[in-house]
Amino acid sequence: MEKNIQALPIDIQTSKLLDWVVDRRHCTLKWQSAMLEIREKINASIQDMPENEEIKQLLSGSHIHYFNCLRIVDILRGTEASSKNIFGRYSSQRMKDWQEIVSLYERDNVYLAEASSVLVRSVSYEGPALRKQVAKAQQLQQELSRREVECQNSATAMREQYYTSCKQYGIMGDNVGRELQALVSDLPTTLEEIGKDAAGLGELIQLYSAFAEFVSDWNEPILPMLQCIQQKGNATIYEWRTGKEPTVIERPVMEEAPPDTVTEEVIDWGDLGAGTDSAEVNFGIAVEDGVDWGISLEPGAEESAADGIDWGEGATVPLEIEVVDAGTDCPEGVARGEDALTVLETPHTRSQFIDELMEVELFLCQRLSEMSVEGDVVSMSQFQLAPTVIQAQTSGRVTAMLVEVRHLLERLTSLRMQHLFMIQASPRYVERVSEMLRQKLKQAEILLLKRTNLAEKRQEALEEQAKLEPRVDLLATRIQELRKQIEVDISKRYNNRPVNLMGVHI
Repeated sequence: MEKNIQALPIDIQTSKLLDWVVDRRHCTLKWQSAMLEIREKINASIQDMPENEEIKQLLSGSHIHYFNCLRIVDILRGTEASSKNIFGRYSSQRMKDWQEIVSLYERDNVYLAEASSVLVRSVSYEGPALRKQVAKAQQLQQELSRREVECQNSATAMREQYYTSCKQYGIMGDNVGRELQALVSDLPTTLEEIGKDAAGLGELIQLYSAFAEFVSDWNEPILPMLQCIQQKGNATIYEWRTGKEPTVIERPVMEEAPPDTVTEEVIDWGDLGAGTDSAEVNFGIAVEDGVDWGISLEPGAEESAADGIDWGEGATVPLEIEVVDAGTDCPEGVARGEDALTVLETPHTRSQFIDELMEVELFLCQRLSEMSVEGDVVSMSQFQLAPTVIQAQTSGRVTAMLVEVRHLLERLTSLRMQHLFMIQASPRYVERVSEMLRQKLKQAEILLLKRTNLAEKRQEALEEQAKLEPRVDLLATRIQELRKQIEVDISKRYNNRPVNLMGVHI
């Protein structure tokens, strides 16, 4: 029976190890008080140690315990052998100090309580803390790597948006400002081609006019702008307004604002103060000779006019201002200013042309819908008295007209044409578009810079993990060594019964 008991192992939960050795009176409850003196002596003794690599490793740990001290004494027996006297005692103070430390440890088995406390603290606190730091570094690397990919994808998306927007504008994107300005130079040619293509709408205009006259008493002009462009192409505003082709066209000069500068109107104040005898003052207004401004001076008033104009109550000078319509002061046959622009260049006439195209588009759609159900007798009887141009139309021909109208609408209302009209109307629009596109590239660059910073932080987290992992491995090794030493020590106290410390892992 005694043999069977001797073979039974002693299983001790590591978290309860310190309580176990105290409860079985292997150690006293006042062991911590004794440890204060031991720790003071250890701190004093480690200041004077021989140059030995193994001693350095023993002293490099976070905590020096009894079993480390035993190993230091063994090493000193070799390094301090010359100080041994004829009685077998060491005269070296270094050896005496460490032997005293070991002796203090063995008094009341203080070393066993301290070793148990170190093992519990390492398993329950230090190990998990290091593991948590390693896991945090790994998680941070994963998060930073994910954010790197997001920044890279977002930067790529920004660049794609940039080139997509450039494609919508019809430019390459190498120099946005110049490319947008270059597009405007092709705008007159494009509008001229649209005006020529509108010449094929004669049959449609005839059909719409006949239909309007057949179903209603319509007295106003039908599709005036569409008819004008169909007959005369992209004519000038002067020809649209007067019905006559101009002999001279003086187009307004469109001044382009320099990029990234603010254009201010410069007022020419002339040669003010050059002399009081000067009869002409230039205020930036060109005054032609022979123009009657409606201001009359009575005889003898010339002298007072040199000194100034009398605006007093007795003034009887009549002042008449006549407002004339734009273009009426131009000679006959000369298209100047807005009159020199074409109908498709001018916003309000272009809008009228687009409105009329949409009007006939809806008419054709409605007509196709009606023709699809005109097989009954009632529908046929309704158009017995209609003009031939209405009765002769087939659904195929109406569909072809509808395709042609929609093609013209698409060419005029496309996003690219809208931008071209905006550029033509306002040079500042080029700056706004350029700035908008530059912002997309700038955001892409910021995202790439952010990705670089994230990569640096990820590398720092990787280096931190590389520093922590050896500490975890070293702590695990020392825990296993301390575990075996404690198991052997407790086993000796119970006639070499096997002892198992359970739960020793980090």
